[in-house]
Amino acid sequence: MADEQPLKIWGAGTTRTFRPIWIAEELGLGYEHLAIGPRTGETQAAEFTQLNPKQKIPYLVDGDVRLSESVAISRYLIERYGQPSTIAAPTSLEARAKEDEWVCYVYGELDETSLYVMRRHGDLKEIFGEAPEAVQSSKAYAQKHLQVIASQIGDRAFVLGERLGLADVILMSCLDWAVHYGIELPDPLARYKERLSRRDAYRRAFTANYAGLLKEAQGWDHSMA
Repeated sequence: MADEQPLKIWGAGTTRTFRPIWIAEELGLGYEHLAIGPRTGETQAAEFTQLNPKQKIPYLVDGDVRLSESVAISRYLIERYGQPSTIAAPTSLEARAKEDEWVCYVYGELDETSLYVMRRHGDLKEIFGEAPEAVQSSKAYAQKHLQVIASQIGDRAFVLGERLGLADVILMSCLDWAVHYGIELPDPLARYKERLSRRDAYRRAFTANYAGLLKEAQGWDHSMA
């Protein structure tokens, strides 16, 4: 660990907090998990606000390294602690660009533009206002891009290469979220999700991130996303 200090990850209960926890589990890292939620008041506490004035989770402390944002934290963990036998990291400019293409696409079109809009005006309608048309159009938008992703992935085991990578972690978290919102996945993505959800590290991370909210099998409580 950086400066031999224990790695700490703040955050639990959302798809975005799930990402760095899954990567830490895949890499076999020792870390302290501070499982604060997004809307419990804990992110507004003075101690956390001093660490992260954004008052957002996930948040990482690794020695002198301080990071927020799930993609940035996830990439940092992979590139600092990953090994060739664990999680794939780009080894060339071209490979990094291709990974960035996928990460930006999935995060931009699924996470931010569709699924979070559904959350914002569905689960969080008391805060942001009820907008059923926005929810329905966002669902249709997500379905459109899930079809595009399915056509690109086909029956590949991973988004890129022969091993799990950052693009897989971002995509899987969004697929979990989509299923939670009742969106039926195209067959190639349903098979892809089933394969990756069998990974031991995925299961450990899922339990850690959603502790207290899990139901039998793959059922989700609506406060999870």
